[in-house]
Amino acid sequence: MSKRSPTLGAILARRIAFFAVLAMVVQLAVIFSDYYWNVGELSRLFVEQETERLASGIAVENGTVHYRLPESVEGRYDQSQTGYVARIREADGALVFQSCDAACESRFLPPDVNPPDFWLRSLEAGKPLTLVGGRAFTVGERRFVVDVATMGDPQDVVSDVLWNEVIEHMIVPMSILLVLVLGATLLSVRQALKPVRIAAEAAERIDPMDSRSHLQFQEMPREIAHLAEAVNRAFERVGALMKSQKILTSGIAHEVRTPLAAIKLELGHIDHPRARKAEADLDDLVRFVSQITALARLDTFDHGMFEEVDLVTLSSSVVEQLAPWVYENDHSLEFSAQVDAAFVQGVPALLKDAVRNLIDNAVRHTPAQTDIVVRVSRNLIRVEDRHPAGSRQGVNIAAHADGFGIGLDIVKRIAAIHRGSLRRSSGRQGHVFDLEIGR
Repeated sequence: MSKRSPTLGAILARRIAFFAVLAMVVQLAVIFSDYYWNVGELSRLFVEQETERLASGIAVENGTVHYRLPESVEGRYDQSQTGYVARIREADGALVFQSCDAACESRFLPPDVNPPDFWLRSLEAGKPLTLVGGRAFTVGERRFVVDVATMGDPQDVVSDVLWNEVIEHMIVPMSILLVLVLGATLLSVRQALKPVRIAAEAAERIDPMDSRSHLQFQEMPREIAHLAEAVNRAFERVGALMKSQKILTSGIAHEVRTPLAAIKLELGHIDHPRARKAEADLDDLVRFVSQITALARLDTFDHGMFEEVDLVTLSSSVVEQLAPWVYENDHSLEFSAQVDAAFVQGVPALLKDAVRNLIDNAVRHTPAQTDIVVRVSRNLIRVEDRHPAGSRQGVNIAAHADGFGIGLDIVKRIAAIHRGSLRRSSGRQGHVFDLEIGR
């Protein structure tokens, strides 16, 4: 769903573009209403733009003046009876170009008059435009006067005047402003969201079972930093809940074990085979309660307890502790290390419980005279049980492990906490349990 949602940059870009277009439309309406109905302003713009087009054809080379009528005005000033006339002369009155006859003398300023830099006279009020005007230009340090006149504007040049005004005073500046504002906004958003993006990537890797987990919000914008602080407070509450559950399970284990120990003590005073049978059942119950308590504690485990552990040293100590009990149950126990040391990140107490449960499982669910081998490699602890009737007995072990093997469930949970796995396989000699620890 998050991948289909638009990014903040896309949302801002669309909205900025929308309001920019809306502003351009409003400004276009303002410019159109301001210029179209203002005949005096339209007349001034007409003279300015037409004289500028005509003056663009003036060239001064080595003191000689050359003139070529620009293509943009050829259809209006290269022939007579078009409704448009023009005259270009130097400051001293020398004629450079004209597209009219003696009638120009009646429309334009006399040659002996020193013209101003800009002049305009409307011959008829209203539209279409009927006017005469002129403008002075300096080309190559020489002054030229360009005069134009139109009678009714038959080619509707005023529309080009309006369009040029829109391009020059609205589209060009608004486009530049839009690009700058949009670019600055997107860049600012990208820079502002950079720590948020880093925090999101960190949140993907965050460990809910680690009370030390939190998001860095120092460089975030204030509004988004509040969200990160709320997430951190939520993790603190989860850590407090985990701690309280751990205390609760410990209390339950203590309260249950005490009466069970008292019952076993009383049974020890009874000399009867049924009492011995009850003691054995009571031992199984104590073991069952211990496993249930251990399984509950794993739900509140904190990854902040991780430390560097040597699997070789850890496994050999467990084998050494359990060897007498294994021999009492008419089994043998062997330890084999494939490497001198195998360091991983983990909790020694949990890993010892896992190895102890695997050995216990092998002893309880295999026939007498079974050889149990514990092998350690880089990040793997393998527990093998070898017995002649391995394939037939293995069916019972697998069924028991899937149905009531709480000890194996505990090992699986411990493996998952250590980012590893527990794999079970069987062969002709027996069963193999591989406890892999993530590195």
